[in-house]
Amino acid sequence: MSRDGGGTSVKLLNAIPALPASDMARSVSFYCGKLGFAVGFQADDFAKLRRDGVELHLWLANDERWRGRAGECPVVSGAESFIAGTHSCRIEMNGVKELYDSIRLLGIVHPNGHIADMPWGTRDFGILDPDGNLITFFQRPTSLSE
Repeated sequence: MSRDGGGTSVKLLNAIPALPASDMARSVSFYCGKLGFAVGFQADDFAKLRRDGVELHLWLANDERWRGRAGECPVVSGAESFIAGTHSCRIEMNGVKELYDSIRLLGIVHPNGHIADMPWGTRDFGILDPDGNLITFFQRPTSLSE
């Protein structure tokens, strides 16, 4: 298939980041309380959160059985506890400086993730969620005056 879909009507429209969480209640509380997301759905092992046009999924990664599998492949269920904190996503937005200013006051900005104009042309900053997943907020230069 060619990059443009080969002249067909194929067009990618959206991506929804799915991040592993070792404690669903703690992660939902973080995303809602500190980042302003709202819960669209929540179960013991999965949550669907939304803010503005962004949807974020959390899935539970708390399987500890890998600890007893010496000499075997540690990943069997795909929900092993060591997976939490290994993911990242980027969220495009307008008003990145204003969000950075409000989040900076909460003390959750990644130590190396303070707001900066990046060489690839966006203004970015990053935070870590309670498990250590990296969330980068960015704004394109065409909307930096907004």
